[in-house]
Amino acid sequence: MNRIFEDTSTAFSLKSDSELERAYFLFKMIANEPLVKIGTAMTNFALKAKLPVDGLIRATVFDHFCGGVSEEDCMPVVDKMWSKGVSSVLDYSVEGKDTEDPLDDALEKTLKILNFVKELDAIPFAVFKPTGYGRVALFQKIGEGKPLSKKEKQEWDRVKVRFETTCKKAYDLDVSLLIDAEESWMQDAADDLVEEMMRKYNKEKAIVFNTLQLYRWDRLDYLKELHSKAKKEGFKIGIKTVRGAYMEKENERAIEYNYPTPICATKSESDLNYDETVAYIVEHLDSISLFSGTHNELSSYKLMELMEDKGIPHDDKRVWFGQLYGMSDHISYNLADKGFNVAKYLPFGPVRDVMPYLIRRAEENTSVAGQTNRELELIKKERRRRKL
Repeated sequence: MNRIFEDTSTAFSLKSDSELERAYFLFKMIANEPLVKIGTAMTNFALKAKLPVDGLIRATVFDHFCGGVSEEDCMPVVDKMWSKGVSSVLDYSVEGKDTEDPLDDALEKTLKILNFVKELDAIPFAVFKPTGYGRVALFQKIGEGKPLSKKEKQEWDRVKVRFETTCKKAYDLDVSLLIDAEESWMQDAADDLVEEMMRKYNKEKAIVFNTLQLYRWDRLDYLKELHSKAKKEGFKIGIKTVRGAYMEKENERAIEYNYPTPICATKSESDLNYDETVAYIVEHLDSISLFSGTHNELSSYKLMELMEDKGIPHDDKRVWFGQLYGMSDHISYNLADKGFNVAKYLPFGPVRDVMPYLIRRAEENTSVAGQTNRELELIKKERRRRKL
């Protein structure tokens, strides 16, 4: 099993020569930080000025990182990945708004996705973000234990109804539901809601999954506490593990408001925290199911070894590996080739509405230089193999 991620022929088996060349071009661009900044500024300007750039965006960055503009539009990509044993998680990647109508729109969209995927083995999970269902400031106020006005109480009741409606639907259809993580100052209120949903709908198995951002040093303790409640009260836990997405924002806010940062002091501490949490979950698979969302090869190898050591079958439905579409194909397809459960997050939505997501993706890749260089190195290796 060692070094399976070096196999570029399996990793890029679905990419035509021209798609491989596009990936090479995109990651070369992303590796150049000044270029990303210029490209981002130009794209934002073009979109605000309503210039006709949708076609260009669609043909380059959009089609590399997104499945399509609608659920139906994603199906050719879903089917193609499924032919190699890689599942999809349809992720409606339009950023949340602060007004009520878009929050109800997000609920309708998630329910529509649940209906859409219920018969599809290729799409075993649905997903939503808490801030798609309620205002950030409201989650924050509740997390801080501040009193709510009458209007805010009614608003929070509507947030709870959106959570309840979605989780009940997922339970009724037997589709697992991943609930994404948010910034620490609003995560506590989200945690409480998700925990409530687990109590209700995770009696026999994990349907509802919470997300732990493990660059936070306090999340393994949170999981252990949740685990002891679950054992006492008789419900299962679903956990998606990720390293995290808001590091700079978290550290800046901690300095601004003069409190200890919730972020691990170093990258190696985050890595250790991630791997220890995954090991804890694997140790307790009888009551906790895992969706390991990582682009880190070492963490993926460690999870594979843990499963091997404990005699856990590769296709045990309580353990999933997850990556984003358009990234880390060397991990996803080589794992699937060895019979592990793998799902790619497949973002979709109207081209213009998904641009904030795509810009964030480009900026994140730029800041994680090792990731981009690794993608480039593997694409170059495959180009040489194909003699392009």
